[in-house]
Amino acid sequence: MHKQVTVADVARMAQVSKATAARALGDYGTVGAEVKQRVIEAARRLDYRVNELARTMATGRSGTIGVIVGDIENPFFGLAVRGVSDCAKAAGFDVILSNSSEDIVEERAAVDVMLAKGVDGLIVAPAMMRGTAHLEAVLKRGRPLVLLDRDVPGLDIDTALVDGKAATKEALRLLVEAGHRRIGYVTATEAPSPRYTGLSDITLSTVLNRIAGFLEGAAEAALPEPERYIRFGASSGVQGQGIIGDLLSAPDRPTAILASDSKIALDVMRAARSAGLVVPRHLSLVTFDDADWTSAVEPAITVIAQPTYELGREAARMLIERIQGERMAPRRCLLAAKIIVRESVARLEVQDVKHEPRRKTSPANQK
Repeated sequence: MHKQVTVADVARMAQVSKATAARALGDYGTVGAEVKQRVIEAARRLDYRVNELARTMATGRSGTIGVIVGDIENPFFGLAVRGVSDCAKAAGFDVILSNSSEDIVEERAAVDVMLAKGVDGLIVAPAMMRGTAHLEAVLKRGRPLVLLDRDVPGLDIDTALVDGKAATKEALRLLVEAGHRRIGYVTATEAPSPRYTGLSDITLSTVLNRIAGFLEGAAEAALPEPERYIRFGASSGVQGQGIIGDLLSAPDRPTAILASDSKIALDVMRAARSAGLVVPRHLSLVTFDDADWTSAVEPAITVIAQPTYELGREAARMLIERIQGERMAPRRCLLAAKIIVRESVARLEVQDVKHEPRRKTSPANQK
């Protein structure tokens, strides 16, 4: 096994003191240009690698930030993490990523791992608005923390958010202006029941804000009983498809659906096809997130485009400022989304609302 090259080895080859070599390699203190170049050349020839643990112990910083998101398979979080990573890289930080699977227990474990690795700060998309003592513990340990996409009431820290309430109301207004009165909202987020039972049962701030906007917009438009068209737990899989399928097969089914993200929109389209419903001829569709596929399919899907990359970048910017010692009141960065109108919304007077969806057939009656 080869002996690991040390700062002392580099110093000997460059014919400088160990302290001078350390300053040149760490890019701190005062070192003459000629001496610094000699040290860097010696490090290159010896294939010197920085001992990150030693650097952390010496400086109190690891040069890393931790990021914990709910679902890395969701394109929203993928793009947000790209924004975090680009901003962090430009400031000289590496990123350690963890996936909580929208589970508060896994989130707590991920926080513990990040702190054990000595990250300089954390960006977290919290899985719940409650039970967040582990986030308070991060602050008590002197580590900066920024919340991404989701808020935690009572936790007064920097937060980067999209104004989901306003975006939902705008999307609902678009559907109402097209003549729709029976409009559904479908999300993968779990709740005690697949049907809406009250805002107090919602554990995610994004979902809470969007549904509050949905209900406020419905009240302003005088829509009858909008709550009956809200569905939770519509994640991919048999159960999720069943929740969406039951909604679309009801005698008074919605004529339009607002999907919480592009994955749910795909599931709505699958369920609609299984029920014999064609978008937008029988069912209009709007979804959060401008995923690549939404503009490539036919019909192209109308979307609520969120500034996802910018959201991640702003979260990283605020965190890095805290790491670098900035002291100020907690900030709330609220970004606006925009509607991109495409082809998946039909006016109700031209929509085939009398179409009867296919009825589910029991295995005993199948041929």
